[in-house]
Amino acid sequence: MGMRIIASTNGSVISTQHLVKVYHMGDVEVHALRGVTLDIVRGDFVAVMGPSGSGKSTFMNIVGCLDVPSGGEYILEGVPVVQLSKDQLARIRNEKIGFVFQGFNLLSRTSALENVELPLFYRNLSNKDRKALAMEALDAVGLGDRAHHLPNQLSGGQQQRVAIARALVTKPSIILADEPTGNLDSRTSVEIMEIFQRLNVTGITIILVTHEPDIARYAKRNVSFKDGKIRGDISIETPVSAMEILKSMPVVSEEDDNERS
Repeated sequence: MGMRIIASTNGSVISTQHLVKVYHMGDVEVHALRGVTLDIVRGDFVAVMGPSGSGKSTFMNIVGCLDVPSGGEYILEGVPVVQLSKDQLARIRNEKIGFVFQGFNLLSRTSALENVELPLFYRNLSNKDRKALAMEALDAVGLGDRAHHLPNQLSGGQQQRVAIARALVTKPSIILADEPTGNLDSRTSVEIMEIFQRLNVTGITIILVTHEPDIARYAKRNVSFKDGKIRGDISIETPVSAMEILKSMPVVSEEDDNERS
């Protein structure tokens, strides 16, 4: 790809230096980021918090190579992102980063398996290999038996699991999750956080945007944004175990939701 690689001195998979983002809306300048410096090491689990308009979503879009900064530097796994072409950015998004969104973003007329396969169409894989990788990802989130169901035949929690499987299918080193529990009830939210914690144990770096302190407590680190700057960065010595919380909660089987499918 012709990319310059910078050796990381501190093990960072993501490193931003004095990141600035200015949006121009007519004659008005909106300063979304005002000099954000942050290092995230491989295998970390970071909850990014802050009120609406704090800059956390802009930061996540830049980290995910969906947007470019107005100033400063962003180095992703040793690669200075500002140097990359649109094609190179698209390739990095497909190979290194898995995305999970609040609204699931599933194709409604497409089965769970086919939804999970979608990121693999950018690769030179046979139909058989695509399906095998997609099934592996669905099995990893406990939905192998729902592979041929459409999204409207699945509960909200199951749809989010499909979305996580889609993020996993390319075997990324980083997962970016934007309010992934925002549309889910309390127990289902904990179930989703248990999946993220389990993935994190395998070495995947997870960065999760949330405005809910109850969700942030499952992460290893809480970074707080306000007015385009980092206002807090706290390491959590003992994150709450989602599995332990689930053990203490009443069992409500998703089979109840499946009766309609």
